[in-house]
Amino acid sequence: MHLLGTVLEHLDAYFLKKNLISSNFLYLLALFFIVCGLLIQPLPELLQGYWQILIAPSNLLTDYFAVGGYGATFVNAGILMLLNAFMVSRHAKWMTGPLFAALFTVTGFAFFGKNLFNTIPFMMGAWLYTKFLSIPFKKVLLTALFSTALSPVVSLVSFGQGLPLAWGIPLGYALGIFVGFVVSPIASSFLRFHLGFNLYNLGFTSGVLAMVVASVMRSFKLAVEVENIQVTVNYGPVFGFVILLCLFLILMGWSANRFSFKGYRALNHEAGTSVTDFVLLHGSALTLVNVGILGLLAIAYLIALGGVLNGPVMGGILTVMGFAAFGKHPRNVTPVVLGIFLMQHFMLTHDPDMTSAILAVLFGTTLAPIAGHYGPLAGFLAGALHATLVNNVGGVHAGLNLYNNGFSGGFVAATMAPVLETIAEWRRDRAERSRISES
Repeated sequence: MHLLGTVLEHLDAYFLKKNLISSNFLYLLALFFIVCGLLIQPLPELLQGYWQILIAPSNLLTDYFAVGGYGATFVNAGILMLLNAFMVSRHAKWMTGPLFAALFTVTGFAFFGKNLFNTIPFMMGAWLYTKFLSIPFKKVLLTALFSTALSPVVSLVSFGQGLPLAWGIPLGYALGIFVGFVVSPIASSFLRFHLGFNLYNLGFTSGVLAMVVASVMRSFKLAVEVENIQVTVNYGPVFGFVILLCLFLILMGWSANRFSFKGYRALNHEAGTSVTDFVLLHGSALTLVNVGILGLLAIAYLIALGGVLNGPVMGGILTVMGFAAFGKHPRNVTPVVLGIFLMQHFMLTHDPDMTSAILAVLFGTTLAPIAGHYGPLAGFLAGALHATLVNNVGGVHAGLNLYNNGFSGGFVAATMAPVLETIAEWRRDRAERSRISES
């Protein structure tokens, strides 16, 4: 125990400040994913699997575990995190909650839809946007990372249209660069649509853009629908790796917080609306504790339902963990989860243990701010509404938007937030009138 404490203290001193997380921490996490991949798949098979991942159409839901194998998928996640770590470290030596959330989200989706090939164009487009406006790249870094939700657009045009590679790849990259260029101004305007109660704002933005792209492609009779493949059985080492990561983050935060969880209750009383940066508000130590705890709770939910830890579910768990630094905590996600789960029991289309149903629960926690701000009942109702809506919006963008739950969550938040705010104002007015009459 003494040795463990010493190691944790050294890691904390190097990677953490009171209200900041070193961007170098990403290199450590990237190494973890790459080593995990090398341990579970022979190198020749891994390299062949990684190539299959790079050339897959990659629309929702393309499980990279099924496409390239477990090891190749972990390596894909590690490589993407390495690339993003390099970009972030060039522009921001220290991370706060939003960047942490973005990087975990990108890494999570490297298990089902994102890879080195189809994410680069969006970064290029964002870079061109900064040159066009003569602004520093760090101002759009966050949006650039999240904009890779549309990475299937690049892969589908490049490899899914039957075009020669000499035509397909340039066309796919041109479309990705264009989307990366326009996404920043569009995302800023859409934030007002749901009033910050949908944490996956870029999911909503990307859904609208993907809907436009899918509509244009369908108009010209271009192939859009691609058959999805998923693994249907669990693989023990994957569970072990995720649990190990969660425990490591909890221990690291616990030791940095002077070997205590003091202050964690206060973090759980935050509403979580955008922008609620737990790293700045409650410190890097408690944020890492929250990240690990939410990860373990997500795994516990999966095990309790007997679901399969495939690529999409792995991505969902890592996204929940990422946003544990930027709005989510056990207190505000629980009502939403209960609302989705119970509604799924009454629906005739999905069983709660199906992958799509589990993803609706994991990603549906994008609506956690509604529960945090307006109370558990509002969060429960938001979750129930999300469960019905999310199954019906994927078709409009043909799976080209990986953040489908963010798209659905935007509509739920935009529908409920004004009504809930009206009720809240009525209650405040009634309480004020009651106070005046009593005085």
